[in-house]
Amino acid sequence: MTGITAPSIDMRGRSALITGAGAGIGRGIAEAFGALGARIVGAEIDPARAGATQAALREAGVEAEIHVCDVRDGTAVRALIAALDARGEGIDTLVNNVGDSIGEFMHPFDRAPEELWDALYAINLRHVFTVSQAALPLLRRRAPGATIVNVSSIEAFRAIPMCPVYSAFKHALTGFTKSLALVLGPEGIRVNTIAPETTETEQVKPSQYVKPELQEHVARWTPLGRFGEPRDMAGCAVFLASELSAWVTGTTVNADGGALAAGGFYRTPSGHWTNTPIVIGDGFGFS
Repeated sequence: MTGITAPSIDMRGRSALITGAGAGIGRGIAEAFGALGARIVGAEIDPARAGATQAALREAGVEAEIHVCDVRDGTAVRALIAALDARGEGIDTLVNNVGDSIGEFMHPFDRAPEELWDALYAINLRHVFTVSQAALPLLRRRAPGATIVNVSSIEAFRAIPMCPVYSAFKHALTGFTKSLALVLGPEGIRVNTIAPETTETEQVKPSQYVKPELQEHVARWTPLGRFGEPRDMAGCAVFLASELSAWVTGTTVNADGGALAAGGFYRTPSGHWTNTPIVIGDGFGFS
């Protein structure tokens, strides 16, 4: 057909800075962007994972450099950005992927040390401020059309027992995304967030935690019948970084298999729906 132009997801000639790029969701996003032609710059705290990811991407023909960098360290972040800036590079997409509950569920709120709250803040929210601020000059170099994609959690939109502080920071990331989208919108820089439900990663391995006698229930815990995988979040990130979402900013894509829509309803073994528990205990091997 003539006179019709389809939105493009071709990322050739574009670059992406991805935090936590060495494993899980971050690596999945790096692989997806790379497969579409993007140049990948990663920040990864673990040297072994950084090296393995860089090698795998390059072997697949992706131009990639994965730097060993703790994004909680503002000095290290600014040094990485300064090195890119010195080469005259720009960033088309920044993916703020790092986050972790760091075992908050093991520390009841009434006895939790303040040091835990500081640690949760650093790994779930403060680094997003730090990396985003440092990267802005390089994003502006590619504006209009540059994007920021934050990776949050579905816990930003519901309560989570045992992790109230983690949940608070994820809720805060939603507000940050909306407000920064307004600040940067006039410059043509879009800001959005992905909120995953429980996803199979090196950090969280739900399929391994489910007790053997309860494995049969997994297919009924979410409407789409499984835990998330890094490729699911990568697909959302591609959408939010590409022309497909050119008029989308300040919003969150809930990549949750329908869990939030279900609102606590589950399918029974007979195929009916219920909002009462259908397992005994926590369902996992923690108790």
